[in-house]
Amino acid sequence: MKTNIETVQAMYEAFGRGDIPALLEYLADDVHWETWADNSAQKHNVPWLEARSGKAGAKEFFGIVAQLNIIDFQVLSIMAGGNQVAAEFVIEAAASALSKGFRDEEMHLWTFNDQGKVTRLRHYTDTFKHILAAQV
Repeated sequence: MKTNIETVQAMYEAFGRGDIPALLEYLADDVHWETWADNSAQKHNVPWLEARSGKAGAKEFFGIVAQLNIIDFQVLSIMAGGNQVAAEFVIEAAASALSKGFRDEEMHLWTFNDQGKVTRLRHYTDTFKHILAAQV
């Protein structure tokens, strides 16, 4: 079995190849995607930061992300502790039908169960940038 860091690295590699089915295999069936209280971006209906659950919800997220016209995505560092892995990255999206475009430095916090499957993704970002970008 892969370590949690190796799993996160493999997921970003799959994302880079556009291989979403491979990425989804690392998720628990009941994964929680962006589910947390008091998220400003969710209150302002930023489509790519909406709360979702299950593999179907994660797949829906990647369908929305595919519409963002991402022109740069770089993982800067990955660190782990306990059952969680944090990844620092840079993302830039050009204007599209879904977004005015934005550039941000962000964090993903991945939580794993004892079977090595992702049970939660929580996205830390400059929500103001995303709120503005979603106002198309």
